[in-house]
Amino acid sequence: MGHMEQSLKDKVAMVTGANGGIGRAVVDAFVECGMQVVGLDLTFGHTDKVEFLPIQCDVTDPVQVANAVNMCIKEFGRLDVAFNGAGISGRRFGDGPVHECTDEGWDTVISTNLSSVFYCCREETKVMLKQGSGCIINLSSVLGIVGGDEDFATHAYAASKAGIIGLTRAIAVTYAKYRISCNVICPGLVKTPMSIRAQRDLKILSRLPSLQPLTGGFGLPSDIASLAVYLAGPGSRFMTGAVIVIDGGWTAK
Repeated sequence: MGHMEQSLKDKVAMVTGANGGIGRAVVDAFVECGMQVVGLDLTFGHTDKVEFLPIQCDVTDPVQVANAVNMCIKEFGRLDVAFNGAGISGRRFGDGPVHECTDEGWDTVISTNLSSVFYCCREETKVMLKQGSGCIINLSSVLGIVGGDEDFATHAYAASKAGIIGLTRAIAVTYAKYRISCNVICPGLVKTPMSIRAQRDLKILSRLPSLQPLTGGFGLPSDIASLAVYLAGPGSRFMTGAVIVIDGGWTAK
């Protein structure tokens, strides 16, 4: 079987934010491809998937992250694909426009959205360097690329998501020669528990046809999961350091 025909069957993946909207869709898609999936999150609902190992983990704690990766290696012996998707909207902690953003808002969002990805990438690359291969997929946002207007003015969030893009590209350049790829996905508005505020905001709903004109509505978690499957598979063998928008046309304007 040549390189291009190798499927994802029996590969081992780790997904953070595995109980969230996008994370859960990625877990489901990876399991459907025949992968063994380790999921990290603060809490989990009931699961009876035999291909899925849930690990309770606070990804803002580097010790817990290292322990979770060790558990994955202990259980499955390797780590082929890492999807780092854990993150929050920090409005309730005081995130907002920079002149109104509180210290707590800034610190909480940067810690949860950016430091967590650093801790995960650090442990994942260590494992992948030993293997001589690996694929890291980080989750950012269109707001890491373009400024949001008054309806999307959370500046700690924007900084955290831009930071993920910078980190991803640096990892891509540094580890390419070790056959480790690192790409970043930047979604627009997706229908998840995290975007519930936007889903109930009549002003934002009325703007969707112009913000995301391709569908005129929210993206679905499965849209992001399909892209993650592609990035994890052999079709993306020539891709690293890519910043991929999946936003219904938001950033093309």
